[in-house]
Amino acid sequence: MSDRDGNNAIMWFLAGLGLGALVGVLYAPRSGRETRQAILDAADDGREFLVTKGQAAREQVTEWAAKGKDAVKQQKEQFKAAYEAGRQAYRETATPEKS
Repeated sequence: MSDRDGNNAIMWFLAGLGLGALVGVLYAPRSGRETRQAILDAADDGREFLVTKGQAAREQVTEWAAKGKDAVKQQKEQFKAAYEAGRQAYRETATPEKS
């Protein structure tokens, strides 16, 4: 199957999809006004859902960022403590003891 055949199949699919949508609207059990209101209501529900999920995602990212900052801070403190311990051990080893 060549690219041309694939594009042709996609075009037929889209044409069928459009035709199906048109037939569905024409034979809908509701009037046009009711159908438009149902579409608006569904769009409002979808918007509210997205806003709610967006807020939840923002809170989760903020929580992860705070945990990441705490982890980095803890690692810096541990590294600093290990560095200071290494410096102290070096000083003790490098300084000759007097007898």
